Amino acid sequence: MSQSHPLVSVVIPNWNGAHHLVTCLDALGRQTYPNFEVVLVDNGSTDRSVALVQERYPAVRLLVLPENQGFAGAVNAAIRDLAQGEIIALLNNDTEVHPDWLAALQDALTRYPQAGMAASKILLFDRRDTFHSAGDTFGVDGMPVNRGVWQRDVGQFDREELIFGGCGGAVAYRRAMLDEIGLFDRRLGSYCEDVDLNWRAQLAGWQCIYVPKAIVYHKVSATGGGPLSSYHVGRNVLWVLARDYPTALWRRHWPAILRRQGQVAVEALRAWRGAAARARLRGQMAGLWGMVSIWLHQRPAIQQTRRVSEEYLHALLES
Repeated sequence: MSQSHPLVSVVIPNWNGAHHLVTCLDALGRQTYPNFEVVLVDNGSTDRSVALVQERYPAVRLLVLPENQGFAGAVNAAIRDLAQGEIIALLNNDTEVHPDWLAALQDALTRYPQAGMAASKILLFDRRDTFHSAGDTFGVDGMPVNRGVWQRDVGQFDREELIFGGCGGAVAYRRAMLDEIGLFDRRLGSYCEDVDLNWRAQLAGWQCIYVPKAIVYHKVSATGGGPLSSYHVGRNVLWVLARDYPTALWRRHWPAILRRQGQVAVEALRAWRGAAARARLRGQMAGLWGMVSIWLHQRPAIQQTRRVSEEYLHALLES
């Protein structure tokens, strides 16, 4: 294996996404980076996804799961059982990557050895001058945030910089980091599991570099959204706070966290007739119900991994 061109495994979770795969896989076929493999993990699809890949993309390595294990379960299985790279690049199936996407991510990780994550510049598929994510940040009020979401791209995020974390739809991780901190937590399902991993990485001293040359176009909500998303976001935001948010930051910002959760609940009550709003409230209730157990049984082991100061972590957050 070339030291200058380490093997990168591009891991694509897929569930009934045959109508997205040609665009996604053809774009990967145009990559300028020379040493990578594509691993597609199929989450029990009932469409032609598996047959399409077998017929048109024989070089793609397939992992076919018998049932839908969600984003976390599928990605974990691919990383654990099939992917061989020392860099793991996750990619949603409803994306189209720039030809230099992998080259830019790998180059950034080479130049920033302290970084265990490299975040992509994600633009909307059908409005390619508008951001979906310039990497992730996290508010002092306990809410995860896509940097730049819905902003028009006028060069405001064209600088490489260290940030909180990457969006799981298009991000690269060092395998060495994953070996140390663990993979995604399946208990979180398919929403906020990347935020939890970002926290665990930062606590353990692994940084994230935002790479503006790693451009991805994303069909937002093409493979998710609706009441299920609203429920899991409502629940998992609280579970991430219980697991990952450092104690000193809880002491400093608990009023802001309570206010923000109250605002979310009030907004959902005002939109009560909508299924997504009702699901968000159910998610909040489930999140509150589970917080004590998580605080007692999951939080201690995660917080014991912290190798950085709470002031460093606070500086990463968005006020």
